Amino acid sequence: MLPIPDFRLLSVKTSNCFFNNLSTQVARQMLRFLVQRFFGMFITMLFVSIIIFVIMELPPGDYADRYAFMKFSGTGVNITQGDIQNIRHELGLDRPAYERYFAWIKGIVTRFDFGQSFAFETSVNHVIGQRLWMTLAILYSTLILTYILAIPIAIYAAIHRNGTADYGLTFFSYLGLALPNFLLALILLYISVTVFDTSIGGLFSPQFKKASWSVAKMTDMLQHLIIPAIVLSWSATALQLQTVRATMLDELNKLSVTAARARGIPEWKLLLKYPVRLAINPVVSTMGFDANRIFSELPIVALVLGLPELGQLLIQSFLDLDMYVVGAILLMLTFFIVIMNFISDLALAALDPRIALEGG
Repeated sequence: MLPIPDFRLLSVKTSNCFFNNLSTQVARQMLRFLVQRFFGMFITMLFVSIIIFVIMELPPGDYADRYAFMKFSGTGVNITQGDIQNIRHELGLDRPAYERYFAWIKGIVTRFDFGQSFAFETSVNHVIGQRLWMTLAILYSTLILTYILAIPIAIYAAIHRNGTADYGLTFFSYLGLALPNFLLALILLYISVTVFDTSIGGLFSPQFKKASWSVAKMTDMLQHLIIPAIVLSWSATALQLQTVRATMLDELNKLSVTAARARGIPEWKLLLKYPVRLAINPVVSTMGFDANRIFSELPIVALVLGLPELGQLLIQSFLDLDMYVVGAILLMLTFFIVIMNFISDLALAALDPRIALEGG
């Protein structure tokens, strides 16, 4: 007599096999998505480096002309074109543009060497080193403060629609979009000097400006980062508040949320699983845009608050035709924006795997 097959066991095995194959397919698609985004980031940086080098070549003349003018202006010495050509040869500026580009990129890729600063007579790495880390500290503290404030407040306002918090949010967001960041910096600076008889400018207290790095100096810098972060996150927080609130309200009105609530799912679990997870997608997708906007607004805010960042150095180097410094600053800032976009793509794929499956 033939044994009777256990269809329940067969059904379980088939189900397990199906889900194992599905998870393997999802993992492959996620890996493919990661490789595609990383390759896209590499190609983007390649074209960006070419565009930046073209920008470096755009100004009329070069540092040889600038050097001759600064050295011999007012001395009565006649400078010939041959003298300028000799200076150009000493600085390596007489080589074809494509040779200088490949030498520049090779130094960056193989040795992380951005070349020589003509005006400072030292390496570009030394010129931009400390200012770069200060700029990144301001950037990331601003982004963290923006998202810590915007996301939970907007979610709370959306849940309590037409309440006091919601109206207060609307007023704050419109004020944040209307009031420029540098004006807020001026107001805070004025209040600190006239009311509290102190200054909120700079990133270090006087006793730590020239001191070597220590725990005390790091703590002092973190305390001074609060004001620049508040100023620079002012408009970004206002925009993200409106974005998260609008998306949250849209998600709360969907039938999937109503059906989940009808199944008796606890309210906090329902909110985290459906509306909140989807409402923060627009925030995650605009991380690179927020970083770009902060970099754009930072120079004038830094001028008001006396911050040691790269914006002022970029402008001065461009005026001095110290183009390797200009190229290094533009390339580094662009690189960090591209990195933020890359992280944004990965975070979106983690929040919503459908993005990776469709993008792959």
